[in-house]
Amino acid sequence: MAVIGRRRWLQMTALAAAYGVSGFGRAVSAPAAEQRRVVIVGAGFAGSACARHLRHIDAAVDVTLIDPLEHYTTCPMSNEVLVGVRDLASITVSRAGVRRAGIRLLRARVDAIDPAARRVRLEGGKAVPFDRLVVAPGIRLLWNGIEGYDEAAAQVMPHAWQAGEQTQLLARQLRAMDDGGVVAISVPSGLMRCPPAPYERASLIARYLSQHKPRSKVLIFDANNHFPRQDLFTDAWRSMYPGMIEWIAPTQDGAVVRVEPAHMTLYTGNAGHAVAVANIIPPQAPGQLAADAGLASDHGWCPIAPSTFESQLIPNVHVIGDACIADAMPKSASAALSQARQCARAIVALLAGRELEPPAFDSVCYSLLGPTRAIAIRGRFTTQEGRIVAVEDPSASSAAAGAQQAQEAQRWYRAIRTEAFGS
Repeated sequence: MAVIGRRRWLQMTALAAAYGVSGFGRAVSAPAAEQRRVVIVGAGFAGSACARHLRHIDAAVDVTLIDPLEHYTTCPMSNEVLVGVRDLASITVSRAGVRRAGIRLLRARVDAIDPAARRVRLEGGKAVPFDRLVVAPGIRLLWNGIEGYDEAAAQVMPHAWQAGEQTQLLARQLRAMDDGGVVAISVPSGLMRCPPAPYERASLIARYLSQHKPRSKVLIFDANNHFPRQDLFTDAWRSMYPGMIEWIAPTQDGAVVRVEPAHMTLYTGNAGHAVAVANIIPPQAPGQLAADAGLASDHGWCPIAPSTFESQLIPNVHVIGDACIADAMPKSASAALSQARQCARAIVALLAGRELEPPAFDSVCYSLLGPTRAIAIRGRFTTQEGRIVAVEDPSASSAAAGAQQAQEAQRWYRAIRTEAFGS
């Protein structure tokens, strides 16, 4: 993955912070003669940021954001909650910043999308009309993608891949396990939210174990032959947690195919592995609304036009965040913010009948190795021949690890929260 120069990253961080201080919702253009309606479904990083950027670009756009939850718990930094570095309240945000931006927030679930009539139907029957619709449904977990792993099994073998109750459950299990126990992390194949996060999780769990249960071990059962920045992770594990983390590739029978929660056992092929704590990350797909509305392709994710994020399957509907097919861009919070910015610019241009400027995208991902050391992976992207591609930057390396990155990670988290949620 290519690098954003340090100056560019500092500019992005300062811009997001400045918006949080100066009032993101103030528009920079004069109101249009006719108000147009944009409805956004899903108020995570992508949906909330898109709503706030729309209000910032053009206050004449009427923006409605629909989500059933009054608070949102961020997946970024949730691995710190697992090991007691943070508490859950520190990664839980309210909708106050969204409301301050002049966005209408509806606490509701969307039952269906009617693209012909340009309206969404809420549970209970109410219809909300739109001129443009943005769908940011995040992911859904594919139960029984691993035999025996369903919603009931997740109460015994937590996935903790959607932050909140599952995060707390896995944290309790780590605290309760005996010294000398084995913690297993199962990583699925295929596209998934935040691909480096399982290895960050292994690092932070190893740090916790080294302090409190030093005879314990972390086994990573992986269905993938390699993982992001494997060289930096494995070097760090050898130096920081020698002998405590073992990564098992599929060629070494590392892909989990079946689980027995009652016996805390994972099966890879014909071999069974009894463990003290099992963190099973299941295969993933776009949120259920995207599938029900016909926005997902046969491959399971949502194809979009990369300059506008308009669905290739349904006109006037845009898909952003983890659910869309964004080619070289990772499924991450920072990538979702970059997509939200571009989608907001595109919608304002489309509503006004203006030509859209060529897009440019950024992504910054941090993986904590411990409280004072992290891996930073930075990327820059553009569109080329109908796809989103990485832009090579020969002036810098694509990734780095160290104390400076750990400090940047905390600033980055505050900045992306401010940009998306205003708090």
